[in-house]
Amino acid sequence: MLVTEPSGTLAATREKDRAALTSVLAAVLLTGLKLAVGLLTGSLGILAEAAHSGLDLVAALMTFFAVRIAGRPPDARHTYGHGKVENLSALFETLLLLATCVWIIYEAIQRLFFKAVEVEASVWGFVVMAISITVDVNRSRMLSRAARKHKSQALEADALHFATDVWSSSVVILGLGGVWLAEHLGPRWAFLIHTDAIAALVVATIVVGVSFQLGKKAVMALIDAAPRGLQERVQQVAEGVPGVEAVTHIRVREVGPVVFLDLTATVDRSKSLEEAHRIAAQVEDEVRAAVPGSDVVVHIDPGRMVGETLEQALSALAAQLGLRLHNMHAHQDAEGVHLDLHAELDERLTLREARELLEEFEARVREEIPSVHSVNAHLEPRHAPVLADQATAGRKAQVEQALREVLACTEGLHSWHGLQVRQAADGLDVVVHCLADPHISVATAHRLADQVERGLRERVPGLGQVLVHVEEER
Repeated sequence: MLVTEPSGTLAATREKDRAALTSVLAAVLLTGLKLAVGLLTGSLGILAEAAHSGLDLVAALMTFFAVRIAGRPPDARHTYGHGKVENLSALFETLLLLATCVWIIYEAIQRLFFKAVEVEASVWGFVVMAISITVDVNRSRMLSRAARKHKSQALEADALHFATDVWSSSVVILGLGGVWLAEHLGPRWAFLIHTDAIAALVVATIVVGVSFQLGKKAVMALIDAAPRGLQERVQQVAEGVPGVEAVTHIRVREVGPVVFLDLTATVDRSKSLEEAHRIAAQVEDEVRAAVPGSDVVVHIDPGRMVGETLEQALSALAAQLGLRLHNMHAHQDAEGVHLDLHAELDERLTLREARELLEEFEARVREEIPSVHSVNAHLEPRHAPVLADQATAGRKAQVEQALREVLACTEGLHSWHGLQVRQAADGLDVVVHCLADPHISVATAHRLADQVERGLRERVPGLGQVLVHVEEER
């Protein structure tokens, strides 16, 4: 199956490619100019800048290829994508810059203390450095815009690198100016001849600072260091979602422009799977809005909430063991609380396996609710057989007649509809919808439904399940 990239991703990759290629072409131009003028004039400052620009060219090429590789979509072997290639490119660029600094510092010390080299402060030296400053200012701005727009560390490294080139080129101009003054102001100002070597040392110092800054950022990304303050911000946003009680285990991983976020959200353990899923989806949406370009995964951890009812606690503990409970009743005496309930288990379990499961359930109940003295459970197989047999016309007519009689003497119910009568193994299953005043309480509706059920059972023998649904009259 062919996997295609979204049009927005493809456009972003192309724009980053263009920015990187433009940087490569600019580096070729500047390296050639500086090398030619540096050899003609003998200026160590310009030669240092030529070497610096040569490494800029290598770094720009690395950035160009890194951006192209990083733009590839995730695959089976790189499930987080290829964005780390940009970080490797930035780290390699750092090593190149540091190697350059070693040579520049060595040569500058040699010229200051051990050997004399004639430097010609010609107009060409000033011209080429002015051109270098102009080109570096423009490509630094271009790369910065692309880096911010697409969150590219490789382009950001290049942009910062070329921004410092502007300052180092300015220092070289000052060095050439010192040499020119030494030539035209007489022997008293001969010491200014060393300003070229001093300028080279300043260039090297600037490059060292930039190198460590770039290298630290690249290493932090490669070892998956989380950006400062991001975890706290994510926690604050996630805990602001209704239904989330706490957020823990926040993990952050940056891969290129994408921030991968994993977190655990604690919610009320009595909530249904659908409710928990809705809360998790809302947390993902809120975090993505707060951290644009993020890929968020939320794990839901059920937790015991303050004010949890006994029924909620029992249902949650049972769910941990794959049990379902109903008809729960609690009785308290001097010994403590006695629980009577119906437990639905997998019908394939043996009696011994069922007993062990219920013993584990009782142990967990006692551990969490020390006031519980005993748990008495009625075992039921967990299955819902499909019964499609319709009752005979005579039996359905019998139920209809009984229903009319019951509603005639049941105050609060006005009419009925949707009567269904089916034959089941243990008798007739009856379902009926009764209409009532929309303003009555749930307790009143439950009492009326019980009254209808009792009336039907008194009048129709052989009933199995009777389900009376009370709904509002419109």
